[in-house]
Amino acid sequence: MSAQFEHPPVKTKLIATIGPACREPKILAELLNAGLDICRFNFSHGTLEEHGRVLDTIRALSAQRRQPITIIGDLCGPKIRLNRFANDEAVELCAGQTIRIARGDHECTDREFTTSYTPFIDEVPVGHRVLIDDGLIRLLVTEQRTDVLLCSCTVGGRVSSRKGINLPDTRLSVPALSDKDLRDLDWAIENDLDYIALSFVRTPADLDQLRQAIARRNADLRVIVKIEKTEALEHLDELVAGCDGLLVARGDLGVEMDVWQVPLVQKALTRRCRMAGVPVIIATQMLQSMVEHPMPTRAEVSDVANAILDAADAVMLSAETAVGRHPAHAVDIMNKVAAVTEAYLAIAPPLTPPPPQPAAALNSPEAISHAAAEAAVKLKARLVAVWTATGNTVRLVARHRLSVPVVGLTWDPRVARRINLLYGVIPIHIEPTPEPEPMFRVLDARLTELGLAQRGDLIVIVTSTRPNLPGGTNAMFVHVVGDDVAEPNDSSSE
Repeated sequence: MSAQFEHPPVKTKLIATIGPACREPKILAELLNAGLDICRFNFSHGTLEEHGRVLDTIRALSAQRRQPITIIGDLCGPKIRLNRFANDEAVELCAGQTIRIARGDHECTDREFTTSYTPFIDEVPVGHRVLIDDGLIRLLVTEQRTDVLLCSCTVGGRVSSRKGINLPDTRLSVPALSDKDLRDLDWAIENDLDYIALSFVRTPADLDQLRQAIARRNADLRVIVKIEKTEALEHLDELVAGCDGLLVARGDLGVEMDVWQVPLVQKALTRRCRMAGVPVIIATQMLQSMVEHPMPTRAEVSDVANAILDAADAVMLSAETAVGRHPAHAVDIMNKVAAVTEAYLAIAPPLTPPPPQPAAALNSPEAISHAAAEAAVKLKARLVAVWTATGNTVRLVARHRLSVPVVGLTWDPRVARRINLLYGVIPIHIEPTPEPEPMFRVLDARLTELGLAQRGDLIVIVTSTRPNLPGGTNAMFVHVVGDDVAEPNDSSSE
């Protein structure tokens, strides 16, 4: 293991996509040394058997290190792709060339393409754009026949097997979940993954379809909505309200809309999620040059820093770790960017706090979480410790983006892995106690053991008088580590 990668955790969570470049136990250990918090399995690539072997390694490393490692499974969704070319050889297209897109599943040629989506010919009308390979190749439909579309190539280049197709002008009838997605969902449930990401979401009905599929399997699996289609932006309020996390997938989104609009959409989505207390992930090409090179560009470093300045919960690496030449070093660079950016945020003017809920909608956990955040700031607390059965109260505290750690205390290992996605949250597995007083002694011992606090530190505690029951958050204490008794605080009444 590379000792040079070992450094204290940052508040922003780091996600790596697992692929051929980082499947070996030695490389996975190096990723964790570099600061990795969360592993993403992209079901568009690799087999379930391969994913299973890597999952076993990750869980063994997690147990060995006593470190919760969150696992996200990413469904393919209704992604349309070209079929294969003969011998998987790439072809060159030239601007002005006529390309036929034919019905069927035969191999593609330099003059005729086929796709993975059977109704393609029927649903893409004249005048609509067909963008291939993240928009690098651009076609325009000029004629629609019974079994073929005629397209004019407006931007040429090299095209190869299985490249993705985007149709920014077209609304398709394709279902949100394919048969493959349902098989991958079954695997995710059987293997106790923590989150499942839904790709190419268009409307709340797509999210409902996945929720229903999970419910039919009597499973408890949290859902992340990926924003890749402009259609999803038309339903953002409902999608944010209905999901457990949101991923800004800037690659496909930048193909579906004008690329210069993407940075502002990213900022708007991040702010919307923070205000709602929904974890938000920024993804795609964050350190893209590190797929080949040992150092990122200045622009890429600025991109990561700006996502952190906007208070994203997590930043994600894709090809950089899945197939890149420097997977652990990419995580290390992202960790370093997060560390210096968070150090700046610690002395910068505070972020605008989330607005309080209307009195009629306010419930006990929300009121106490808000009071705890205020108390931590005003009293300059060392940290906020939150006892949680479901992770909900930790999420409500984390949305305030405090400059001090939020320690999530739970006896459920799955909850520990889920809250590991939240900004600034340090999950700790700990057994519940039936009464507050022994709870303080247990908490003090654990915090000092882990080096998170020392005797005499003031901390804020959010808990329940029934800590082993979900939904019971009803108390906040201001406590000095090492004192026998904590004092109740009535900040929630201010």
